[in-house]
Formats: sequence, structure tokens, C-alpha cells
Amino acid sequence: MSTSKTFFITTTLPYVNAEPHIGFAMEIIRADTITRFKKSQSFEVFFNTGTDEHGQKILEVASKAGKEVQLYVDEYSKHFEVLLPKLGISKDIHFIRTTDPVHVKAAESFWRRVRDNGFIYKKKYKAKYCVGCEEQKTDSELVDGRCPIHPNREIETIEEENYFFKFSEFGEKLLKFYDANPDFVMPTSRLNEMKEFVKRGLQDFSISRLASKMSWGVSVPDDSEHVMYVWFEALVSYISTLGWPDNKVQFEKFWVNGTPVQYCGKDNTRFQGVMWQAMLMAAGLPNSDKIVVNGFITSGGQKMSKSLGNVIDPISIVNEYGTDALRYYVLRELSPFEDSDFTLEKFKEAYNANLANGLGNLVSRVLTMANKNGVALSEKREVFDSKFLEAFEKFEINKAADIIWQKISAADEYIQKTEPFKKIKTAETGAKKDIAELLARLYEIAFHLQSFLPQTAQIILDLLTSSKIPTAPLFPRKD
Repeated sequence: MSTSKTFFITTTLPYVNAEPHIGFAMEIIRADTITRFKKSQSFEVFFNTGTDEHGQKILEVASKAGKEVQLYVDEYSKHFEVLLPKLGISKDIHFIRTTDPVHVKAAESFWRRVRDNGFIYKKKYKAKYCVGCEEQKTDSELVDGRCPIHPNREIETIEEENYFFKFSEFGEKLLKFYDANPDFVMPTSRLNEMKEFVKRGLQDFSISRLASKMSWGVSVPDDSEHVMYVWFEALVSYISTLGWPDNKVQFEKFWVNGTPVQYCGKDNTRFQGVMWQAMLMAAGLPNSDKIVVNGFITSGGQKMSKSLGNVIDPISIVNEYGTDALRYYVLRELSPFEDSDFTLEKFKEAYNANLANGLGNLVSRVLTMANKNGVALSEKREVFDSKFLEAFEKFEINKAADIIWQKISAADEYIQKTEPFKKIKTAETGAKKDIAELLARLYEIAFHLQSFLPQTAQIILDLLTSSKIPTAPLFPRKD
């Protein structure tokens, strides 16, 4: 991460064609944790998320639901907005919708800049297209004539005159950019994939659709017969949320002089790390600072799908276990970059072992001993562990969480080694000193926890400063 004191971070914008799923919850919780950590380092942070609301598949699902498309996206966008507080997301998050007038205006301005710079042209073409991905597909990308990501959908054939983006002109520029920024995509393996993709040769791609065939989108400036290709338009949301092009001060502050970081799934890397970067170059705007790529969440070793009945609903998890329980599992138990398995059985096991029996039990034991023996917090340890800082710099959030739980284990071992509860019973000296040390360690744990489990961390800090005992378990054990 840069040493600049302004920081920009965004998730991808999920389509509003389905309810929010655990993958979106994972991405936004991780981005929120980075946001909170950067704020603790005195950064001014612009944290962004939102919803992607244009394109063919949105039109399709609205039609199937029997609803006018604007009404449909208005309703579904709210599902994502109301989820944010349930996930403990920072209250000052910015929420951009691609149907917002400010975004539409920015998309039109961006198109004009790219066009005026000579990187948009018009031609007739024929291509295979996956509506599920909202992306053109080559024969080599198909398996048995179908998209491997959406095998249940028929591949469509598009044959019409559209506008094209001169993607092919940016191969060398992108490779130079990647070489100059070896940490641009994390993990490095994803950057290598992007390099290989670029080296195979970039092909110009269509960035418009005929309005007569697909009307739900942003109109192409000066040509109402066409609407913008959804990906070309939606990616502009990362700067439209900053008020670009009108709010030059905010754009300069967070995008030009800040460190624009984008979280995305591994199926999104090509759009974020290649297409969007070429588009920014074409518009004469600064590139992103970093792309952080999540793996997929599987369930029992299988991809989550409604047909298999293995989809995890984040709201149901929060309702049963609490916000911070979900945050814990996402941040520590799931790999930050690779595919991870999420089942209710694994979740419950981790919850009981590391929250109920681990953190929760430690808090109860230490505060009970302190309260009974009149020992108050006398030392506030507010210095981050160096390895903790290093893990955050690399976006390895699970390693940072591991360090916190190492401190929890070390505190438990300290209790077993010093046995202050026995010293008190036998009138042996040193018991109160041992309890004071445990209070200081508990404060240090809560201090490190603030970015991860903000509600829990605040409860612990409040208990420590008031010398009170928890009236209920922080994490009740689940049988």
C-alpha cells in the first residue's frame, strides 16, 4: 500500500439479478476490514460499493418477474443496501448505482473522451455471446459449445453493426505497466495470468448494442440507436462514485493522489486488470493502484448453486450466530486468494472452537478474575504487531487474524502457567500482577480486533475500562 494518506477501495458491483450471496458478503467484509485498518493508520478513506443494473440479463429477469425494469432494479438494489449494516460495514460507505444520474453522466463523458482520443470506431461483426457473463466468447473459451461458467445457458450469436474499442492497441502498454508494477494484481499468480492473456494478443471488442434489440442501458452519446455494452459502462462506476468528471477535487484526492484498490472475484480479473486499465489509458486517466482477487466459495467441494441446494445465505448466518461470527469465518477461515469451502458444519465447528471456547471464554475468565479481586486495567497496549502490519500490507487478512488468535492462545497459556486463580486461594504473592498482565493482553487483543470484529472489540474495550463482567457470553456455544 502507498504511504499516501488518502485511500480508495471498492468492491465489484454485483448484478441485481439475484439476492445477495455469501460471495458478495465475503468481498465487502474484506474491503471493510481494510477500510477500518487504514482509518486506524490515520488514512482518509473512500470506501465504495454499489449495484450493476444494466444489461441483457437484468432485462431478462425483470421480464420474467413481470416488472418494469426500473422498478425491478430499484427493489433489488435495496436488498444489497440493507445487507450492509447486517455485515457490520462502515456507515460512511458510498453506494453507487449504475442507474444513478451521476453515473450515467460520467459514463457518457468517459465514452466521449475515449472516442475523441481515437479509440472507438464502428463496424459490422458477428460473435458468440454469453448473456450470463455479459461477454463475447471465442470457440476456445467454450466447452461443448457452452460457457463453462453458465453451462445451462445457450450461447447467443450476435450479428450487427456496433461500436468497438481499440483494445488491440494497448497490449504493449499494459505489459510495460505490469512490469513497472509487479504487485499490481494480488496474488501474483493472477497477474501472471493477465500477462499471458495480453501476450496472446488483444482483440478489439464491441462496446455497444442496438437499442432496438437491447434497450436497457446507457445511450451512446450522439447515437441514440445504440446503448453502451454493460461492462464498458459499469466499470466507470469506480470513478463516477467520486463525482468524476465534475468533482475534480475529490477525484484528484482519492484516485490520482490516493491508492485506488479494487477487490474482485477471480472470474472478474480480466475485466478489472486488463480491460479497465486499457480503458483508463484510452481516456488519459491514471490506472488503478491494485487489484485484489478473491477465490470462489465452494460448499462441500462443489460450486454453490440453487439447483444443488447448497447456497449459503449470509443473512441467515447473521441472524443465528451474529454479525461478527460471520466476519470471523470470512476473514480467518477462508483463503484470501484461493477457493475455499464453506459449509454450515465447518462454520459451527470454527465458531465453537475459536469464538465461544476461544475468545469468548478468555474474556469471561480474565474479567471475572479481575472483578472479584479488584484489579483494574492499568496498561493500554495500542501498538500493532509488526507481522500484523505486514500481513495487511499484503492483503493477507487471514494471516493478520491468525496473529490475533495467537495472542489469544498465548493469554490462555499465561493463565495456565501463572495460575493466578490458585495464587489468590493460597494467598501467594503476584496474583494481582498476573491479572493486570492479562487485562493488558486482553486490551491488546481487542485493539487488534477492531478492524475484524468491530462490535466485539468495542464490547471488550468497554468492559475493560468499566471493570465489569460480561452479563452474557460474547459467543454462546452452539450444540
